[in-house]
Amino acid sequence: MSRILLFLATNAAVMVVFSIITSIFGLDRAIGQSNVTLLIYASLFGFAGSFISLFMSKSMAIRSMRVQLIDQPTNDTERWLQSTVHAQAKEAGIGLPDVGIFDSPTPNAFATGWNKNNSLVAVSTGLLQTMDKGEVDAVLGHEVAHVYNGDMVTMGLIQGVLNTFVIIFSRILGGMIDSAMRGNRGGGGGYGMGFFIGNIIGNVVFGAMASMIAAWFSRQREYRADAGGAKLAGRQQMIGALEALKGGAESQLPANLQAFGIAGGGKLAKLMSTHPPLDVRIARLREDGAAVQQG
Repeated sequence: MSRILLFLATNAAVMVVFSIITSIFGLDRAIGQSNVTLLIYASLFGFAGSFISLFMSKSMAIRSMRVQLIDQPTNDTERWLQSTVHAQAKEAGIGLPDVGIFDSPTPNAFATGWNKNNSLVAVSTGLLQTMDKGEVDAVLGHEVAHVYNGDMVTMGLIQGVLNTFVIIFSRILGGMIDSAMRGNRGGGGGYGMGFFIGNIIGNVVFGAMASMIAAWFSRQREYRADAGGAKLAGRQQMIGALEALKGGAESQLPANLQAFGIAGGGKLAKLMSTHPPLDVRIARLREDGAAVQQG
């Protein structure tokens, strides 16, 4: 039940690599001191890092989680899994996702993909073994809702904006450190080692802060996916699935997939958590259900 941590981790790696490449090949000098040039550069590279991560999300998820895609179902479980996801996708009005299973004793699942019509929904063996069909149905609905809501694209856009600010602030920090290291000696107009070091440190520090903001947005999208799962599979089944997750082990999904799953890592700091607490999500579903009945 994870999507986003892998995305965030990939994005951070791309950003650091871009920073190193621009410093090594002197692109920082070409940018100069123009604020307009810096903004254009930051936007291009910021959104490039985000969308490279987005376009790679599906293939990376398959490789990193060793997902076995169900092309031709070989047993009743695979047939039911594929037919359920496809039926929910048709009801939601999106393209039929690829469906897969990955080997993990932890009950979990995730959805990923760069658009609504080219997605992947995968579940763990642990989820199939520990949940009944009604609960699994709700989990699948939750993941299909992530696809329908366009959460990967939304997070990609948000991360692109955050990346832009990370690049700008990192360059400012690099310039400050470079000036401090040079002291009153001045310089030849270029950037020294201080800028390179400060830029890398800035990417790490400001990148971590940006990840906290992205995680907050992810938590809000999680409520919407719960509501979508309740609509597709039934509110009580969605609540039952979340209740079942409370007794499960900590998520073993990679960091970049955590945000797009149904359960986040249990030991992540609150600010970095891509999922709200399960009790809060259950309470929200019950409140929404009560409001519907009263209305």
